[in-house]
This record gives sequence, C-alpha cells and structure tokens, in this order.
Amino acid sequence: MKLLSSLVAIVLAVAVVEASNVHEERSHSARHAHIARRGSSSSKRCKVKSSSSFPHTTSTTNNPPTSTYVAPTTSVAAAPASTPVANYVDDSKSSVKGAIAGLISVKSKCGDIGATKDITAVSGPNGNIDWLNCGLNDGGWRPPFVHISDLIAADLSTAIKDKSSPFKACSEYIGLFEKYGGEFNVPPIMLASFAMQESSCNPATVGGAGEQGLMQITKDKCGSAPGGNCKDPDYNIRTGAQFFSDTLNSNGGDVLKTIGQYNGWSPQLTFGQATAAASTSCCRCQNNLDYLHQFVNGWLQNVDAYTMRPRLGKYFNLDQCD
Repeated sequence: MKLLSSLVAIVLAVAVVEASNVHEERSHSARHAHIARRGSSSSKRCKVKSSSSFPHTTSTTNNPPTSTYVAPTTSVAAAPASTPVANYVDDSKSSVKGAIAGLISVKSKCGDIGATKDITAVSGPNGNIDWLNCGLNDGGWRPPFVHISDLIAADLSTAIKDKSSPFKACSEYIGLFEKYGGEFNVPPIMLASFAMQESSCNPATVGGAGEQGLMQITKDKCGSAPGGNCKDPDYNIRTGAQFFSDTLNSNGGDVLKTIGQYNGWSPQLTFGQATAAASTSCCRCQNNLDYLHQFVNGWLQNVDAYTMRPRLGKYFNLDQCD
C-alpha cells in the first residue's frame, strides 16, 4: 500500500513539473509575440525625415538622381494615338490608349529628347524627364525651347468622354476652361491640367503660401475678385489663364519655361536650390522636380499623374514632407 502511494506521489509530481514547463513555454511565446507586434507597430510611427536622401533612391547622400537616359523596357500606359480619337481605358489590361498621335519633334540643345510612344515612369510623347529638366543636375535648368503647338496633347472636350479620365474631377468647369482657353489662346486641356496638378480641381483649395482656388493663384492677383472671393471659379480660371498667357508671351513662346515658372521654377535653377527648403519648416516650399514630366506626359495625355503606377517621375522630393 505504501509502495502504491509512493508511485502515485511520484506521478503527480512529474505532472506538476511538466505543466509548469508548458506554462512557462507558453508565457515566453506570448511575450515574444507581444514584442514582435510592438516592434511591428513601432515601425509605423512617424519616422525622422532625412534631408540627405529621398524615398525613391537608396543613396544616403544628397546627390540628385543620375541624368543618364535609359530607354524603358516595359510600358505602363500607351500614349495618345490619333488626333481626333478620345482616350479610352482598356480595363482588361489597365493601360491607357488613344488620343493624339506622334512624338514631340523639336531641335534639341540638350541631347536626346527621349520621347516614347508609351508613358513610362520617366518618359512619354513629350520627352524624357532628363531632357525636360535639362541642366538641373549640371549647372542649372536650361529649358529646351518648345512652342505650345509642338506639345503632344489630348483635346479636353474629347478626353472628358473617357470614363476613366482624371478630368472627370473638373467636369463642372470644362466650359470655363474652354471659354478662357479660347480667349487667351491656351489649349483648354492645359488650363485643366494646371487645375489638376495644383488643386486636383478643388476650388476650395488654399496653398501653403495662401495660393487660392482651382488654379492656385497668388494673393496679389486677387484684387479684382468678385466680393473679394479669389476662389470664385470663373475669376480664378480667367486670372490663371491670363497669367499663363502673359508669361508665355513674355517668354517669347517658350512653353516649358512658362510651365515651370507656374511652379516657381526659373532658368538656371539647380537641384540644390530647388530642394533647399526640404530641411526647413516649409518643406513643401520646394519645387516639385517631377513637375514638368507629370504635366506634359501625364495630364496633357489624359493620364492621372498622381495615381499612375509606376509613379511618374524619379525625384519625388516632396515625399519627405508627408
């Protein structure tokens, strides 16, 4: 009897020890899982933004992306194809096709234009980003001379019929873009493109420096606004169109220079000057170095320059401001 009692006692003791080990193992696993979750969540906290690198590159220096043009091997969106034909979206392939035929053809003092039929991250029918940004990384921006008539662009009234047109956001204002485009001799799609690039066609938009409305016109141009409302779409679009037209004329018809100036660019602008505000309290006061490419190879082609993948551009210098 005593022997049986001893055996029972031993068995119970072993069971208690094993249960304790299992509990400890589970407790350790639970702590490990908690730490792993905490580590994962901490990676989603606000990161320290570096002024010496951009998300698009693995470089840890403040050197700009190289300007060597490499012909794209794959296309993401097809460029416009024939003058009178509207853009349309082939949902089965997720690619944009149609609109205007041809590639830009002008005399170049900045090497290969690099225009491509397909719209890629760095090129399109109006040239490669390095050509558009000529000199930016080497002594200062030297905008290639291009007349407004040289640009490959879709027709706004046709483009808006595309069910996936980014200009659906501007539907309410198409008539105004056409009215003032005609009055100031500016293609309506160019005015609508400024509105999309600057405000996503939201008339209530106020910029970081107080820029107003659809066209993000500066406060100094608001003196004649009806009731002092500089965001009034009619006034805003007309003022933006007149400003662009006047600037284009003063630039002798140099449209790339004029488009750049709308975003604060100026001839001889350098990479360092354009990004100088990155480390200040006004990070978004930088010049968007992908602006020209997004404008002429995105919006003017009836392609959403902000949602296309891969993204249009290579600098993405405003990303660090988010």
